Amino acid sequence: MPLRTPTLDDLRRHAVARTLFTPTTLPQAITRLGFVQADPIRAPARAQDLTLRHRVRDYHAGDLERRYPRLAVEEDFFVNYGFLPRATQQLMHPRTARTPWPKTRWAQAHAVLEFVRARGVVHPREVDAAFDHGTTRNWFGGNSRASTQLLDGMHYRGLLRVAGRDGGVRLYAARAAHDATDPAAALDALVDLILRKYAPLPLRSFSELVSHLRAATPQWADQRAAALARAKERLPQAVVGAASPGSGPPASSPRRAATRPTTPCGCWHPSTPSSGTAAASSCCGAGPTASRPTRRRRNACAATTRCRCCGARRSSAGATCRCSRAGWCPISATSPASRRAAPRSAPRSTTSWAAWPPS
Repeated sequence: MPLRTPTLDDLRRHAVARTLFTPTTLPQAITRLGFVQADPIRAPARAQDLTLRHRVRDYHAGDLERRYPRLAVEEDFFVNYGFLPRATQQLMHPRTARTPWPKTRWAQAHAVLEFVRARGVVHPREVDAAFDHGTTRNWFGGNSRASTQLLDGMHYRGLLRVAGRDGGVRLYAARAAHDATDPAAALDALVDLILRKYAPLPLRSFSELVSHLRAATPQWADQRAAALARAKERLPQAVVGAASPGSGPPASSPRRAATRPTTPCGCWHPSTPSSGTAAASSCCGAGPTASRPTRRRRNACAATTRCRCCGARRSSAGATCRCSRAGWCPISATSPASRRAAPRSAPRSTTSWAAWPPS
């Protein structure tokens, strides 16, 4: 028999049951989550500690860092940086970075790799003392040790692994080589991991998370679209909260006309300063009077921005585009202005992806 279409309340209960499971051991919690995001900022606490505090019995801040050398867990990039099971991490390697290294950089890397293999586990300051690579400009515009940046690049490319931490500083060891995996199978497994970690997901969020695999598997950038298409074919989906697009009555019917939003087209521009009210102003249409900006930067608003649906430009006098004058804009259902003004009787459509029904 066909499965029942879930409601929003069903999806909420499903999301809570998936992530807030009964507290268990640290290895089992990481395996069940599939990925734990890492962040060193301690306000109010590090991301990994906040995540594991409610899912691991008797967990205390820093337990993951202290027990990391004894766990079958690796630090690496997934959709962002964090901790994941070693078997999952191996799916992403050997990794080819988007920025190729010149021969001189590879020569440095191979020399450092031999040094690490001889030492076992090394601290970045040991590498810096042995090779004196000097300093370099980091991503934040400041100066960093070139050896630290080299070790980071070697870790990303799969030459090294994080063996532990000393006062928050990563300690490195040589990473054992393994056979390459089938790209299609590996990408499908990583996409399924995204689903297990974050489901239920709207289609747009699911697609965005799959696109974030460009950091995890840059060598398969041209295969991500195919992996997403395969996922759409095999994973359950449902339209929740509204009728699916195109399934409603024709545009000329009175029932559809009664639910048309009457807000102007929402062409938003980040350079438009607002008047300080809670609602920002729309650049393509008059918008609420209280939310109109009191000043504009020269050539910063819709004088240089076309409407995304009709192509019209808004003048400085406040003219609206054709679609807003007609009372309907095809994109207004997704614009911030129309979401605030849309009637409750016409909820937005949300396509959710989840392993439904819950097992």
